[in-house]
Amino acid sequence: MELRPSADQQQLIDTFAALYAKESPPERVRAAEPLGFDRRLWDLLVGLGSITMAVPEEDGGWGASLLDLALVAEQHGRALGPAPLIETQVAARLLARTGPAAADLLAQVLAGDRLVTLAPRPCRGPVAGLVPAGAVADDVIVLHGDTLTVVPIGEDRVVPGNLGSMPLADVPLREGPVIATGPAAEVAFESALDDWLALTAAALAAMALRSVEIGVDYASEREAFGQPIGGFQAVGHRLADCRVAADGAGLLARQAAWAAGEDPERFPVLAPMAYGFAAEAARDASYWALHFHGGYGFMLEYDIQLSYRRSRAWANVVMDPRRAYRRVADRRYGPVGAG
Repeated sequence: MELRPSADQQQLIDTFAALYAKESPPERVRAAEPLGFDRRLWDLLVGLGSITMAVPEEDGGWGASLLDLALVAEQHGRALGPAPLIETQVAARLLARTGPAAADLLAQVLAGDRLVTLAPRPCRGPVAGLVPAGAVADDVIVLHGDTLTVVPIGEDRVVPGNLGSMPLADVPLREGPVIATGPAAEVAFESALDDWLALTAAALAAMALRSVEIGVDYASEREAFGQPIGGFQAVGHRLADCRVAADGAGLLARQAAWAAGEDPERFPVLAPMAYGFAAEAARDASYWALHFHGGYGFMLEYDIQLSYRRSRAWANVVMDPRRAYRRVADRRYGPVGAG
């Protein structure tokens, strides 16, 4: 595996880094609360081709690799982008996997005419609960039983408030186009979930790194007993540990995304592994950076609280780290009791 981005990948990183620096500074992230959706940022992401790039060329997309998408997800996570980038990329890739049954809808998604998301948990009742981007999406792909269905989202959706400022919604199920059934539906859903875990891992790793940077900046300026607090081992060593974890999470997330195209047998194991580790790294880095701010860290004027809240919300919307590690074990050794 080549760890250094290629020239084309570096250009991709620079392009999206510039976009997020301009269109998703902390002030815009705050302004998008409490819903957590910035329409201007979303329109720019669609216009830049962030959804089209996720789909194979034979399905009307640009054929970017999952590693390319992970590099974009890093910039999204670093800037705490208030737009459903990962959700829609994953949904678009899932629509492409299901073939002709979803071709018309996929064309609308790529054109920016419809916003489609995915319910990351199989639905066993009349409502798909806490659907990511459900508050702003037009449709949601739901695995209900052994059927993968595109459910139109109506005005009866319920949008709960949440400290992570995510546009979640409980979506009542209704009839919609069936795009896959039986084993094919489950395989397509599980593949989409692995994509989601890998891309979210990249976003969380970048969020962890940014949290460390915020903590280091503050610890370099704030003084106690005549010296910057970063000079005390209890502060400096802890931030160093968080930096090591953030770097490791970033490398593991890139490896998982790389494996999707180059080592597909390992990808189902690496995706949840990277997700679990990145979720823990982002949680710990944002916690310690906020902790070293003292009481200031909880104030809305300070940027670290934005990362602190989202590091937990972004991770738990799909699965918590412990469940991710159980998924790793099941993929590697088989479910408990099997065989």
